[in-house]
Amino acid sequence: MKGEHSRAIDMYLKVTPNSSDNTDAMANAWEKAVELAMKFVPSRAEDVTMVACERLAEIKYYSQSAELYLGIEMVKEAIDMFIEGELWTKAKKCAADMAPNLEGYVEERYVAFLKQKGKADQLVDVDVIAGLDMMIQRGEWAKCIQTAEQQGNEVLSKYVAQYAAHLIKENNTMKALELFLKHGAPPISQNFNIYKRIVYEMVSMDGMSSPDSYKLWADMRDVLYEVTEGLNKTKNAGSAVLKEFEDMLLVCHYYANRAACLQQDSLDSIAAQISVSLLRHTDIIPCDKGFYEAGMAAKNAGMENMAFVFLNRYLDISEGIEEGSLEYLDNTDFMDTDIPFEVPVPERQYLAEDKREEVKEWVLAVSMDQKVEQVLPVDERGTYAASLVAPSTNITSLPCVITGYPVLRNKIDFKRPGRAANKDGWNKFVMATKVSHSPECQDVLRFLGQYCGVPQNPSFSFG
Repeated sequence: MKGEHSRAIDMYLKVTPNSSDNTDAMANAWEKAVELAMKFVPSRAEDVTMVACERLAEIKYYSQSAELYLGIEMVKEAIDMFIEGELWTKAKKCAADMAPNLEGYVEERYVAFLKQKGKADQLVDVDVIAGLDMMIQRGEWAKCIQTAEQQGNEVLSKYVAQYAAHLIKENNTMKALELFLKHGAPPISQNFNIYKRIVYEMVSMDGMSSPDSYKLWADMRDVLYEVTEGLNKTKNAGSAVLKEFEDMLLVCHYYANRAACLQQDSLDSIAAQISVSLLRHTDIIPCDKGFYEAGMAAKNAGMENMAFVFLNRYLDISEGIEEGSLEYLDNTDFMDTDIPFEVPVPERQYLAEDKREEVKEWVLAVSMDQKVEQVLPVDERGTYAASLVAPSTNITSLPCVITGYPVLRNKIDFKRPGRAANKDGWNKFVMATKVSHSPECQDVLRFLGQYCGVPQNPSFSFG
């Protein structure tokens, strides 16, 4: 009897994957061979099962092959069959129920499968970073950020920074700024160069000195405020890194405030003072742009001596840019000021050649006029009026948060230390805001409420 069963098994196994197009019939034959071996010829059971399993796999009957492997307790082989057939739920369940030590193996194979097939959405569920990286490789940045939002701040911050760096390379700096505005700007060192790059791109851009540039500067200011506030709460408090970001914040605040002031005729003088004050930050802003804007602001405000000094300096810098070096500039006019001498050479000219010629003509015409002197105005300290440092006493004054000029006598103090305003400038700005209802001026005051805290002087008035 045993011999008959053995012969029957052999007959069933004579059926090979090439025997027929009827895969169901072939599968039935091999399964029948296994059944007979199990029941009647147990000594052949393992060998017959393995042959049947291999043939079932050949005709892609992976689930049936896996079930037969399980019948002879070959769990790893069964799992491999489920994997081969992309039957991941069954593979995971089989590992969990019968071989927990293989759960990691199934997971690895699943991740590799999802990567190979480009199934980023499913990959995120098992390997977040791999899934998000796959979205980036496909250029699906928006989807990556949207998915990262659901993964917590650490993951989100990482991919926002990567996207921002990508946007900057694509010359889309403003969109990079929007990202940090929307998703937050954490004070982490990996992001520092990205924040700085956005600032340096903005200060060098065309069209950023007009009244309608307010929102962009205000957005950058708010992002940098978040960074500095965050740094203040970490071990970076009082560090050179914090000082660098505080300086950039101040520059962006002054640019925003200047744009707001340029929209109000009554605040033209404050806009001019801001342009002049920004010269102490020509290590951040392109120096040719800084001196040109300060010179033109002084010229338009009727301060011709100051305009002459600044525009003359602008022309010297412009020549230095052409030569690729600023080391031979004559710094005599700026010896007792806080305007830095050691500044980067701008990569390109701020003005087109025809505009540079106009400046040359004006400077030449004024130099022929005996009424204009090549001197900067001084104040009650006997110091250049816009300088925070008085060389004779070495006393450093605080910059006015409205004008950037040094705060000397009639001042407004604020709750936060290190913040002050000249009373005249403050009251003038507040009054213009009340009269005009300017949203930009109102936003400046909102920001100053955060940046400075409330004014402390009980004598504070609007006029």
